[in-house]
Amino acid sequence: MSNPTNMMSSAGHSSFAAFALGFALWSVQTQAEIRVPSFTAYLDPDPDGARISARTGITAWRDPSLKVLWFGEFKTPGKLECSVAIRLPEIGISKLRLTIAGQAREAESKRAETNLVTVNFGSFDIREAGYQRFTLESLNEATQTVGDIDALILDGPATKDAHFNLKPRRNAASVHLVYPVPKETKTEAFYCELTGLDDPVWTYYMACGWHRGYFGMQVNSLTERRIIFSVWDSGNEAVDRQKVSSEDRVTLIAKGEDVHSGDFGNEGTGGHSHFVYPWVTGEKQRFIVTAKPTDATHTIFSGYYFHPNRKQWMLISSWRTPKDGGYLRGLYSFSENFGGSNGHQRRKALFSNQWIRTADGQWVELANASFSHDPTGKADRLDRFMGVEDGSFFLSQGGFVPGFTQYGEKFTRPANGQRPTGIDLPESPPNEFGR
Repeated sequence: MSNPTNMMSSAGHSSFAAFALGFALWSVQTQAEIRVPSFTAYLDPDPDGARISARTGITAWRDPSLKVLWFGEFKTPGKLECSVAIRLPEIGISKLRLTIAGQAREAESKRAETNLVTVNFGSFDIREAGYQRFTLESLNEATQTVGDIDALILDGPATKDAHFNLKPRRNAASVHLVYPVPKETKTEAFYCELTGLDDPVWTYYMACGWHRGYFGMQVNSLTERRIIFSVWDSGNEAVDRQKVSSEDRVTLIAKGEDVHSGDFGNEGTGGHSHFVYPWVTGEKQRFIVTAKPTDATHTIFSGYYFHPNRKQWMLISSWRTPKDGGYLRGLYSFSENFGGSNGHQRRKALFSNQWIRTADGQWVELANASFSHDPTGKADRLDRFMGVEDGSFFLSQGGFVPGFTQYGEKFTRPANGQRPTGIDLPESPPNEFGR
């Protein structure tokens, strides 16, 4: 005997099928919509031309010459429906233009009761897979507030498998070269040459990194560049150096002429030093870091930079590190975008002619390296690369260019077999590198 609760008429089946189909279509459409927060966007040409925050989105946008940019990667060509959610002043009309893949649409919005309106720009054609740039422009008078931008809203077939960074951190991924060195090697010096090919502000190209510090060159502003050498304290304090006990602190032993020194925190703590110098993009810079154990528990680490104008090596600084007493290990190089407001710009540098010198005076060339990246590069920003170019390793991040390098991928550059010459280091602090 049939259970009456399981019985359904043919009309019921038809109604249920129609409902199920409608629900499925609604689900697909809902899942296809992508809401890209305005706090993930970039401002061009002035990153400070408006305010961006995770709480309020983009506010105080008045300058019509300022553009709001989003970037996303599309896997499926097709139609893309685009709109922008915006909060308007109490009484106001805002005129905007949105450009995607060479297609521009204009729209006008008026304030609604909710104070959050959706400005619909219609349909665009995504003709091929790859990254697309979304450019939002103001068509208002210079004295008029555009409104507070809340989000870019995308829908349609082209959103299938599309990828955007949806997090407030707008930095390009930090990327690293890791050089394999046998664990038993007593490395007293690490030499590397570095050529910056792109130089956006807030870029740090690091040539010589090891388990206790890092050494490289930085673009701090449009008018200032630095050579930076820093060494970490012992212990586990991540933020505030005032909390680090004296027995865990690194101590400054010496520094070069015009070199500034002090503390650093918020990325571990330690001793910082920098030399303000206008290193030139496209020109090779030379770095060497040395290790001199003084007893079983202390080592002096020193960073030397070859001054391009003086044509001689200069000491940046030397630091006595507690709870060490060993040599250099964990050797690596990296490229970092430490300010997110221009994280859409590409950074690229060449890292070449890497050598180490062992405690018994042997020079060993490092022609192998593997690729790694920070958590941002795992899923949020995939425009991160390593490779070999012009006989050197390169690192590149940002630019929203297609493709990426797999974490852990290994590369070999052509070995040149010509160890560094002319390594005449200053004698302060005393070293044995004149051998």
